[in-house]
Amino acid sequence: MGYFDVASGAPLHDVARQALLASLDEGWADPARLYREGRRARLLLDAAREAAAEAVGCRPDELVFTPSGTRAVHEGVAGALAGRRRAGRRLTVSAVEHSAVLHSAAAHQGAGGVVDEVGVDRTGAVAAAGFAAALRPDTALAALQSANHEVGTVQPVEEVAEACRAAGVPLFVDAAQSLAWGPVPGPWSLLAGSAHKWGGPAGVGLLVVRKGVRFAPQGPADERESGRAAGFENIPAIVAAAASLRAVRAEAAAEAARLRELTARIRARVPELVPDVEVVGDPENRLPHLVTFSCLYVDGETVLHELDRAGFSVSSGSSCTSSTLTPSHVLRAMGVVSEGNVRVSLPLGVAAAEVDRFLEVLPGVVRGVRETLGAPVAGPAGSAEAVTVDALGMTCPQPVIELARAMSSVQIGGTVTVIADDEVAAVDIPAWCFTQGHAYEGSAPGRDGATSYVVRRAK
Repeated sequence: MGYFDVASGAPLHDVARQALLASLDEGWADPARLYREGRRARLLLDAAREAAAEAVGCRPDELVFTPSGTRAVHEGVAGALAGRRRAGRRLTVSAVEHSAVLHSAAAHQGAGGVVDEVGVDRTGAVAAAGFAAALRPDTALAALQSANHEVGTVQPVEEVAEACRAAGVPLFVDAAQSLAWGPVPGPWSLLAGSAHKWGGPAGVGLLVVRKGVRFAPQGPADERESGRAAGFENIPAIVAAAASLRAVRAEAAAEAARLRELTARIRARVPELVPDVEVVGDPENRLPHLVTFSCLYVDGETVLHELDRAGFSVSSGSSCTSSTLTPSHVLRAMGVVSEGNVRVSLPLGVAAAEVDRFLEVLPGVVRGVRETLGAPVAGPAGSAEAVTVDALGMTCPQPVIELARAMSSVQIGGTVTVIADDEVAAVDIPAWCFTQGHAYEGSAPGRDGATSYVVRRAK
């Protein structure tokens, strides 16, 4: 069975399992108590904190454990904003942050704060200069992920952190996807991570607040974890999380080189094996284990189901796999094709033969879905000057399929107008034009929520 979705959650590392079982008998007592059992639990907690801090690159007294990575993000953003209230109410984030960060930003905005969003290029990366330019005198906090969770692009955190320091603005880094591979560089101020991303148990996060950073914990006061994470510490899980982080770091260099070769193989082979595919994310400056591509003219949900039947567990940012039928905010911000999106994130120790088997299975899966949906076949240019396509009521990927079919009937220089009420068309039609080399002329609102998209045939 090929489990290729460690970006969502990695299998429990053997070291984590061993540490968890061993500490169940030693770490059950209250570490705040002075009797023997409490002291033993405190020793385990302190040792885990030191190990995690060494891996992150911070002081042990700067790091606290939280009930999840999401809670670490929420507590970190809220506490930093509250601590910097006198500086201003402005929060700067990238457009491709994890939903945990964006939900924190939405809560801040709902409470009267201001959120500035910094865009990205087609690889999913922010420009350090552009991020720096978004900082204002009243910016209380900036947030930038270390690496993107959907496409693997590594962000210029070090350069942005330097710019933030020069501007006197603390930088919060969501490092959930990258901590397994190494510490985050640069003078960042706050950092969050999640154990289940690196092979630790679920339900353990970490939050780092550097010394000197103004921070005001929100919610009812609690004496545990420096007042920054309420509730009784799950010491066995924390011990397992720290042990597994140390273990994966020990093998990170060798595994990163091996997995980078395997994901490079996927990046190169998928466009050769499957027509009309866009591989997204930065081809070089990326996480070693993650690769994402989008297949035109397919229903993403069906692709994932068929791959699951063939023994492969993958994820997707496709609108076609969402109950709301809205595309991933990451793919939308990048301006890339969202339909038929497949994210492959390889686990430690995966065999090269499993990757090769995936590459054998994928073309047949995509071909079968395309045949079911009646995907278009490229043909010579037609004679019509303009064609209008009614795609009202159709959802991803049908509006793009109808556009591609109609394109064969118009002459070079002719136009196809697609009338659609599917929100995803606003993302996928311009992206389709980019991948196919046609000119996207723009859109205009119509009646009853419909939009007209105009495409000019260029070849």
